[in-house]
Amino acid sequence: MPGRSPESIRLARNTPGAAQHDAEPQIDIARMRAYRLGRLQEQLRRLDLGGVILYDPLNIRYATGSSNMQVWFTHNPIRYCWVPAEGTPVLFDYAKSMHLYGHLETIREVRPAIGYIYMTASERLEQRVQLWASDIDEAMRSDGAGKRIAADRLDFEGANALQAMGYELHSGTRVTELARSVKSADEIAAMCVAISACEAGMARMYRELRPGLTEIELWSHLHRVNIELGGEWIETRLLASGGRTNPWFREASSRVIRAGELVAFDTDLVGPLGYCADISRTWFCGPGRPSDEQKRLYAYAFEQIEHNVAMLRPGMTFVEAARKSWRVPNEFHARRYGIAAHGVGLVDEYPSIAFTDNAEMSSTGSLEAGMTLCVESYIGAEDGAEGVKLEEQVLITETGAARLSTFPYEDALLN
Repeated sequence: MPGRSPESIRLARNTPGAAQHDAEPQIDIARMRAYRLGRLQEQLRRLDLGGVILYDPLNIRYATGSSNMQVWFTHNPIRYCWVPAEGTPVLFDYAKSMHLYGHLETIREVRPAIGYIYMTASERLEQRVQLWASDIDEAMRSDGAGKRIAADRLDFEGANALQAMGYELHSGTRVTELARSVKSADEIAAMCVAISACEAGMARMYRELRPGLTEIELWSHLHRVNIELGGEWIETRLLASGGRTNPWFREASSRVIRAGELVAFDTDLVGPLGYCADISRTWFCGPGRPSDEQKRLYAYAFEQIEHNVAMLRPGMTFVEAARKSWRVPNEFHARRYGIAAHGVGLVDEYPSIAFTDNAEMSSTGSLEAGMTLCVESYIGAEDGAEGVKLEEQVLITETGAARLSTFPYEDALLN
């Protein structure tokens, strides 16, 4: 396949298993936890912050390695964590699940969380907020954190209570996104495990694709294989067929897929070990042959991916990368994807790389070895019947971008 480097092949072909085995090289999970906590605390010290309050389940997982009802806690902010700039975090967990993670070396204490969401606090919300603030204040004072702290997500009631106690609040997302951006070797191996599971699901989808299948039925195969292989969830359900492929961002429906149509999808999958596999492909549903127009769209999307993967280099600023990115033809400009590339780790993350004509909208900062990115393409005209979505997951190395995703492109659309 174009763009395959020896480094890509080495990484892809040496993906470890997700299960432990005493006679095989394995991902060192404890070492991975230590690296991630260290990265977070390094950013806290660099920004002169005494610590960070984390509510985002992905940030709590990154800091401690603990994972508890991840999706549920994204919209029920009851579980949280205090990470000091020096020392070991305190986890405030859902009271009935405090027994889950006391054994982790990244957690010095598990306390019952004090939630103040309206579902549980109702008209006693202010009283619950004060209890919450007093409790977390005690943990922060015991670490000598001072009054300059950060929080990734905090309802205004909680922020007001801490500010009334003299705390100066700063962006915790700045801390976590910068920390998460450079991956250790263990994280990269874990990401390869997730990609392997994802591509196994894609292979099942490819085998099952046929006229008469609904979009939802096709999409279900990716979910099933991910769960069978120890994966966790899928963030979106972006799969469309025929005319629903243009414009992009339509989710899987009950529409019946017909022969001769394009089928496009974006996995957004959180696999085994909690890492994200964010890969897109567009397929042709036979029998028959793709039209010249379908092949033309695909050729443009393929060219964009190949160009943008090839030009990535460590040391390049994100703005510079955007300026050097493939210029989307005017015909497809209005419906192009939102960005040329983005970071990926536990889920999609910093940085964001824009296009040639809006390069200044890219994230601040530079590419570093150890960053993992997803390179995006969507090609579809405003008056077009269909569109093509492609996406590759890559690792920035000392010499350029090595692909972590390996699923082949669609030969029928390329030739």
